[in-house]
Amino acid sequence: MQSLPLSKLNDFFAALAAKQALYLPVDNGGQAQFQPWKKGVKMSRALNTARSAKDFFFPQTENLVDFKMKGKNIEIIDPRTEKEDFVVFGVRACDARSFSILDKVFLADPVDTYYKSRREHGTIVSLACTRPEETCFCQTFGIDAAAPEGDVSAWMTEEELFLQANTEKGEKLLSDMAEFLTEAGSEKVEAQQEQTRAVMKKLPLANVSTEKFNDVDLMKVFNSPKWAELSSSCLGCGACTFVCPTCQCYDIRDFDTGNGVKRFRCWDSCMYSDFTKMAHGNPRLTQLERFRQRFMHKLVYFPNNNGGEYGCVGCGRCLAKCPISMNIVKVMKALEVE
Repeated sequence: MQSLPLSKLNDFFAALAAKQALYLPVDNGGQAQFQPWKKGVKMSRALNTARSAKDFFFPQTENLVDFKMKGKNIEIIDPRTEKEDFVVFGVRACDARSFSILDKVFLADPVDTYYKSRREHGTIVSLACTRPEETCFCQTFGIDAAAPEGDVSAWMTEEELFLQANTEKGEKLLSDMAEFLTEAGSEKVEAQQEQTRAVMKKLPLANVSTEKFNDVDLMKVFNSPKWAELSSSCLGCGACTFVCPTCQCYDIRDFDTGNGVKRFRCWDSCMYSDFTKMAHGNPRLTQLERFRQRFMHKLVYFPNNNGGEYGCVGCGRCLAKCPISMNIVKVMKALEVE
């Protein structure tokens, strides 16, 4: 483990940004957002960003391919320009775990080369939590907020930043920044971890459990009468899907620019009435069916197909953002009592 005095943190960021693009959470309009580091930028001390670090690897919109047509000839143009290495600093444990879920989707055969390229160029420096909020429930999914995953794990005290490399990319980053770092013991980190874990045990959602969904009878949950009541107030606004670090649904559209065709990919939501709409119509005609699909995927379909790993990381964003206070925790608790 290595350490850095916080008095030298800005120098550390400047040197790191000189080697590759650096992004970190910054307060903006009352909430934290990942932004490029530049001189004078101050890192946010907020628990988490409004939107997750997923954006760096699976952006909300992206140009996939361009077509130029001349007579019967079609020229296919790859518009990708992501060639630079970059570092995302300050990713919390919940978001760091989300990459494991996204990797299972986008790196499975057939591999999504757009996502793969960004993952290869990106280095994740995670930051342990010290002040988890009442909406946090990452421990439900086996995530330790005090020991985040990532290429480098970091812990920040009042005076120091402690860093530990977990991957080859992480080792290279710390090696490149060796002039700022000194070898350190783990005593201060362990003390902070103990305090954070004690707080996590006292949170309102500390006892939320997935036990109900282990080896669950799929059809019993699917046909539960609870879905009607749970979905009745859902607005279908999609806010929960757009702040979720693990949602991966997207739509693809072609646009004729008058000088060729551009094919774009953009995030979509299973909560929308036109999601997966085809010539014959929509396979899920009611809000109940769409609502059920979202939570069945997180709690049943995804773990059944991925070795028991759930499609949620307990970041709490959907709890904070839903305008009618409906969220995955309420769904889990409602289905537990059956």
